[in-house]
Amino acid sequence: MSRNAKINTLLLVIVAALAVLPLVLGLGDDKEEPFTGADAQAETAITENDPEYEPWFSPLYEPPSGEIESALFSLQAALGAGVLAYYFGLRKGRRQGAERARAETADAEPSTDADVDADADAEDTRPQTEQV
Repeated sequence: MSRNAKINTLLLVIVAALAVLPLVLGLGDDKEEPFTGADAQAETAITENDPEYEPWFSPLYEPPSGEIESALFSLQAALGAGVLAYYFGLRKGRRQGAERARAETADAEPSTDADVDADADAEDTRPQTEQV
């Protein structure tokens, strides 16, 4: 097994453990909704501390159910992951294309040291100025 395969397997085991351990250990059993989001927990804490609190803003769109809200959140996460994957794939493709183009030009034009010296002399046609 290669080193990358071992690392990937270890990372998958860690992710699985992070997903399963809270359920196995019974974390949140004392709560009515044990795995609510941070927004819901903050709202509960605020209303317990100050029952007369009124929010400054109201949402532009309130989904009719929690399932639709979860679906919209998942869609947002998937779109964001898609944009990031496209960006990194594009960068990698451009880098590989540039490396391939450099390799093809190096293979097409074999050069010797004499050719490189002659090319350097030919390219340096600027007038030389004397520094004072």
